[in-house]
Formats: sequence, C-alpha cells, structure tokens
Amino acid sequence: MSQRERFWLGTPPGPTPEPADINQPRTIAESAVVTSRPATSQDANGHGNLHGGVIMRWIDETAAMAAVKHCRRPVVTARIDRLDFIAPAYLGHLISIYASLSYVGRSSMTVDVVVTDEDPMTGRVATICSSDVVFVALGEDKRPTAVPPLVAANAEEAAKMERARLRRERLKHIEQELAKVEEAGA
Repeated sequence: MSQRERFWLGTPPGPTPEPADINQPRTIAESAVVTSRPATSQDANGHGNLHGGVIMRWIDETAAMAAVKHCRRPVVTARIDRLDFIAPAYLGHLISIYASLSYVGRSSMTVDVVVTDEDPMTGRVATICSSDVVFVALGEDKRPTAVPPLVAANAEEAAKMERARLRRERLKHIEQELAKVEEAGA
C-alpha cells in the first residue's frame, strides 16, 4: 500500500514503533516537533486576539508530542515551570509552536517551547510566548518509567541542555527554601 493510500485510509505510514530503548541516547533533533494552526474567531478572547488558554492547550499538546517521540511511551504533564506571554497573537495569523527537549531525568523530560505569530499578508513573524513543560513517561502499569538519556549533537545543544540543568537545580533549591518557610510558619 502506498503512503498516500495509507493516509486516506487512516493507516499509520509504517509499523508502530516499539518503546525507545532506555539505554540508547537520543538527540534533541530526534524528538523536536513543530505544529502550526490558524488563529480563528472561535479561539478569540474579548480583545479580539487569540485567547491565552488556547495557546496554553496548544503548547501542552505540541510539547507532549515531543516528549512521546523521545520515549515512545505515553506521557502526562507534570508541571509547567514557566509560561511567558510576550506579545498578542492576532486572529487570521498563523501560530507556530516549536517544541524540543532540553533536559531528561530518570522518568521526566523538560520540553522547551517557543510560539510565534506570522502575519500571512506581510510575512512578519514575532515570538509571542515561551514555556518550559515537564512530562513524565508512563509504563504499561501507568506508573513513571525510565526514559532514554538526551545527548547533545553540537555545542549549541550542549549549552541548551546545561541551561536546562541549571534551571532545574535552581527550581529545586527554591522549592526547598519555600518548604522551610512553610514549616517555620506552621
């Protein structure tokens, strides 16, 4: 059966991949995902722009695809470490979501996301949002399971991974400090 016939029949283009070998490192590029969608009136807020909650859902969906591609297992969103809205997204524009892994723990994966708004009439592209989303891979028993390590293919990827590692260490430190404050106040 041709790829076109598979597409029209709703059949996947190839065999279903097995879960990733957790001992086989994977690069950032192997799991990177880009999705694009038009900003339509059904997604508008009261200001006539794309609703932030819609963007959040698209971020979660695209980032989850990157995490699944890395581990070849189901994933769940564990947390959104940050979500920064920089500029509005306009109706009629093309919204693109770029997701790629930046950090991998034993069962968790941090996915960096950048969202852009492109005016199709002028070609102007602006970054409108960025986020870091953490996912946990699930085994057949629906419990956290190990994922393959992440390796850098070049110096730029190594720097991205180091920034993510440092960010994760700082977040852990902040959480520990907040726990101390809560214990002292209890």
